[in-house]
Amino acid sequence: MKKITLLLLTLFLVQFSNAQETCSTALPITTSGLYVVGTINGTEAPSLFCATNGAIPVANIPAGEWYAYTPTQNYTVTISTDIAQNSPRKDTRFHVYTGTCSSLTCYAGDDDSGSNYSSISTFDVIANTTYIIAFDNRWLSIANNTGFSFQLSENPVVIPPPTPINYTTQAISTVNSSYNLCVVDMNNDHKDDIAGVSANNLRIHYQGAAGAFSFSDFPITGTSKMPSWSIAAGDYNKDGYNDLLLGSGNGLSFWKSNNTGTAYTSITPGEYIFCQRTNFVDINNDGNLDAFSCHDVAPNVYYMNNSSGNFTYYQSGITPGAYSLGITSSGGNYASLWSDFDNDGDLDMFISKCSGPPCELHRNNGNGTFTDISAISQINVTPIQSWSSAIADFDNDGDMDILIGSNGNTPNKLFRNNLDTANPAYTNVTAGSGWDTNTSINRDYVAYDFDNNGLVDVLGSGNKIMFNQGNNIFAAVSYPEISVGAIGDLNNDGFLDILNGNTIRYAIPNANNWTTIALKGIQSNSNGIGARVEIYGAWGKQIRDIRSGEGFEYMSTINAHFGIGLATAITQVIIKWPSGVVDTINNPTINTMLNVVEGSTLALDSYTNSEFSIFPNPTKNRLNVKSIGEITLKSAEVYDLNGKLIQQTDITNDAIGIESLSMGTYILRVRDENGKDYAQKFIKE
Repeated sequence: MKKITLLLLTLFLVQFSNAQETCSTALPITTSGLYVVGTINGTEAPSLFCATNGAIPVANIPAGEWYAYTPTQNYTVTISTDIAQNSPRKDTRFHVYTGTCSSLTCYAGDDDSGSNYSSISTFDVIANTTYIIAFDNRWLSIANNTGFSFQLSENPVVIPPPTPINYTTQAISTVNSSYNLCVVDMNNDHKDDIAGVSANNLRIHYQGAAGAFSFSDFPITGTSKMPSWSIAAGDYNKDGYNDLLLGSGNGLSFWKSNNTGTAYTSITPGEYIFCQRTNFVDINNDGNLDAFSCHDVAPNVYYMNNSSGNFTYYQSGITPGAYSLGITSSGGNYASLWSDFDNDGDLDMFISKCSGPPCELHRNNGNGTFTDISAISQINVTPIQSWSSAIADFDNDGDMDILIGSNGNTPNKLFRNNLDTANPAYTNVTAGSGWDTNTSINRDYVAYDFDNNGLVDVLGSGNKIMFNQGNNIFAAVSYPEISVGAIGDLNNDGFLDILNGNTIRYAIPNANNWTTIALKGIQSNSNGIGARVEIYGAWGKQIRDIRSGEGFEYMSTINAHFGIGLATAITQVIIKWPSGVVDTINNPTINTMLNVVEGSTLALDSYTNSEFSIFPNPTKNRLNVKSIGEITLKSAEVYDLNGKLIQQTDITNDAIGIESLSMGTYILRVRDENGKDYAQKFIKE
């Protein structure tokens, strides 16, 4: 009896050890889990490399290990060897087939999408259908062919929603400039216009009533760089009219307005720059817009505004005193997005990278320096092939998430900002998000709430909008005639439209409500670029950062646009200006534009600041200023409610003297030892 039992056990072990050696003896899998692949020494896979988008003939697949996966219901499945159990990662490759062992058909697979050439593939499966999975040893040396693990994750299939928004199409024959890339307010009425650029001419189509347009041409003398790569807009000379920043393959030009918006002057500094994304941004937060350009073949560059509208050129890591803002000598800097990623009140910068190097996240330290925190935040995944990324609070939890868009052989990657819960700050939540199965590619990705339901969507690759379903799940809706373009409200109906060439795709309003917020900076830059806008209501909280330059190429509206779905009220709007001033508007009217001048609500609404306290308030001669927490306050500035600087002084013995001030309400802005500003209102009796 013992001999029979021992024989049966021996036969079982032999069968089990060979269970993964051939297709016909593939190890059955029926659920999510972690699986161990031993030494790959079984029957080779067919001479095809299976990828999600098809099969590629290859040679030299010497051996394989086999699994048979049969799901119990329809799923979106991710197979990955880019997991913590594999440390260090190994250079793996796997193939997924349908059919029978005698007639296998490629269905999915991957070679190098994970870190250190590990493998990740996401694909949809049908219940009770068997999928054959084969790992091969094509890239494993004899020393490395000692086993590894893979994880199979099952996620419910995302069902595409009914079309959330429809569009009508109108071609405008007079929108015929060489570069029709810019939708922004050009005459200071807060409505989005169309700015078209040609050699020696700026043509502006001004938006009138009910979306009617009239245009004017503005001759531009001299030779200008054309925006063959990108365009940005902003009022850098603070005259009330937006100027343009044109990025070309060998330098950039500024087209500067006069103080009535009736003429423009070209300024071409002359430095060689292989421009990619350009931005207007107040890098040093002095109230004046600077100009930034990604450099494709060298470290990034920027021009600092001296407050008189004159610029000084800097190159990161090269010019003495320059900020460290992308100093990779090989370049590959394709798209920069300036946003407050760590919610500390100043602007950080994310750079999408192409051709290999990882994307970069540069944290503004608030003291005139930046730190590359790409590794700490874990967004520095490789390999990567991205020309732009979409930045927004996709899950409405109060911080900015990152979609790294795909423009090559590596897939899209969605990262959730976990600043409120964990360090490192970002978690890769691509699996099951809908972005893992979006295999189309594009160089431009932009994030806006296109259907006004209160969730930020993404227009990017494949002539489709990825509509946000909540919980970091996106579903694609196809719009065959629509591609990425300049975005804005071109008929003032509260829904965002898309300019493609000379064609406007007008959104047809649905039942959802909205608000649009236009800013006028006083202490801050004129456009309020860098401001954080928050709205509150029954849904909770939504946020937007005001930026000049989204995606890769186009310039879209500077107004902050919010959809609120079927909600019928907004309880509060809060604008946190770059200067530190905070404006609060309670119960604004919905379905209309809200115009906010910096500091205009301070005389009407109470204002508190969690960083420092002031007392007594009101006061007559002396104002005590006491920090809360670890900060040390050094200096103070006093402004009137029109934003005019009235007094500058050091903080001595935690107080400032205000004897010389007239009676009234003022804004106190204090600065700490690290150069960070805070603001609060007080009353002089």
